[in-house]
Amino acid sequence: MPKKITIGLIQTKTSDSLSANFAKTATMVEKVAAKGAQIICLQELYNTPYFPQRQHEDKDKYAEYIPGASTSMFEEIAKDYGIVIIVPVYEKAKNKHGKWEYYNSAAVINEKGMLMKEVYRKVHIPQDPGFYEKDYFESGKSGYKIYKTKFASFAVLICYDQWFPEAARAARLQGAEIIFYPTALGNIVGYKPEGDWHGAWETAMRGHAIANSVHVAAVNRVGREGNMKFFGQTFVCDPFGKVLKRASAGKEEALIAKIDLSRNKFFADGWGFLRNRRPDTYGILTSDKLVEKSRKLKDVAHYKDEIKALEK
Repeated sequence: MPKKITIGLIQTKTSDSLSANFAKTATMVEKVAAKGAQIICLQELYNTPYFPQRQHEDKDKYAEYIPGASTSMFEEIAKDYGIVIIVPVYEKAKNKHGKWEYYNSAAVINEKGMLMKEVYRKVHIPQDPGFYEKDYFESGKSGYKIYKTKFASFAVLICYDQWFPEAARAARLQGAEIIFYPTALGNIVGYKPEGDWHGAWETAMRGHAIANSVHVAAVNRVGREGNMKFFGQTFVCDPFGKVLKRASAGKEEALIAKIDLSRNKFFADGWGFLRNRRPDTYGILTSDKLVEKSRKLKDVAHYKDEIKALEK
């Protein structure tokens, strides 16, 4: 039997005003909810500029608590409309030793307006020119979360997580019917990469959808911030990698898509990618092979070019 739901993805251009980003996104969420969206996902760090493109920023300027201002506001909206909202924020939290730690996180609010217990904290953290995330984020250590809601069971993986097939597979095996990827990805202005980063980004996630017989929804930001131009093109694809909806490359947009979750089982049964796995052969996936960064990278021409473009 079909299991159809409607999802909403909010693609915005952020400014240095956290309060303005906050208010604009809330308005867009309400509009999408009024049009029938049942699960709504915001972009990575939805109410801040993408500050990790620079080093030595003040963490506390952008950080907030969970629960906090963002979750309180979206709890009210979720309750009013009876919807689920995924809220990615820069989280400040104390560890068991009373020390402050900072995470790139996603809170999930259910249709009753209640903050769901488990907060997802981004697991994979990059450290490259324009993406100095290890300067700001601890790596999440509590694994991949499945949020069982009235409408669907889903996972939230954040930006750099999207390049790791292991994360998508883990989420699917735990019962995810949809994987949401809140993202902040674009090109460095003045730098010409060797390949098409947008194409690679979309291809990787469509590949996760196919390999795992699961719907994928990726939410990117749009517009220029500093030396970074985000390429938008938020999209949703089905378990065969078919793009069902795609937002524009240059405009703020609230994308709404109807999806049929029963198609997950149809493709899983047909292709057998999950049924025919051989876990007994995958031991190397948990080894420490190839985990060291080359010391020669700093001398590579394209790496130097990236840094020069960021310094302009």
